[in-house]
Amino acid sequence: MSRPAPSPIYTLRGAGGPLNTLHFSCCGGDNPLLFSGSGKGAIHIWNLNTRRAEKVLEGHSGNSVIWVSTLPSTRALISQGRDMQVCLWDLCEGRGEVTDSVWGGSVGFCQCSLLETSPGTWLLAHPGQQTEEIKIIELPSKAPVCTLIPDAKLGMVMCIKLWQTDSGLGPLLLAGYEDGSLLLWDVSHRSVLSQATAHLEPVMCLTFDPKHLRGISGSSEKNLSPWMLDEQNNLQALWEVTRGQRGRGSAWLQGHKSAAGYTALAGPRARSSLQSSTTHTYTDM
Repeated sequence: MSRPAPSPIYTLRGAGGPLNTLHFSCCGGDNPLLFSGSGKGAIHIWNLNTRRAEKVLEGHSGNSVIWVSTLPSTRALISQGRDMQVCLWDLCEGRGEVTDSVWGGSVGFCQCSLLETSPGTWLLAHPGQQTEEIKIIELPSKAPVCTLIPDAKLGMVMCIKLWQTDSGLGPLLLAGYEDGSLLLWDVSHRSVLSQATAHLEPVMCLTFDPKHLRGISGSSEKNLSPWMLDEQNNLQALWEVTRGQRGRGSAWLQGHKSAAGYTALAGPRARSSLQSSTTHTYTDM
């Protein structure tokens, strides 16, 4: 039997369309905010104290918004739309206007990833015009950093995650592909450090904990797959994934009636479950 979902603390209504992306922001003593991007091109800024939308932003010509994030230590918002634009918003003093934009060239659903490399400087990874292409630029200068294209034919890039190690190694990027593969890229050297098969179907989402070197990904086969990085930066599936029938060597987290489209790690309990060798199976009834 599956465990019932917890009751919501409260429900926010009025987005006016299906939601594709959410982002929490709690900076200093400011009110906690939730940013949402809708299929009709609107970005709502929700005040979680009043439980109402403070502002609605329109900047992607009515095209679906598939990713939003805030720039750490600034009053800026960044958004990605199906109009192939990545927009930078100024939210200072109640403003809500686009101050700059980057043409991404991708018509897919792969979300961008952002990494602060120094105060006031970020790396932005976004899908490129070619289906397997990942482009990385520096913000706010928009200077190109590199383009990452795998040698093997892995299909479309589906999800990406930039992160920085504590060991002094340059920025790294994790990418999930259409054939179910995960690749770990060294951004500084434009090279693949490791590759693993995490799923039998396209990788729809992934998240990673740089401190514990554990990650989890979801796919269109309705399953979640946990994996880790060893000391040599080799990707290792914690539970084996095979191309044939699932046998005793395979273990999966099941709990979805459709494709898993978002994953996140939260709290000690989530980390301990990934570090444990025990098989956990949750099945919808």
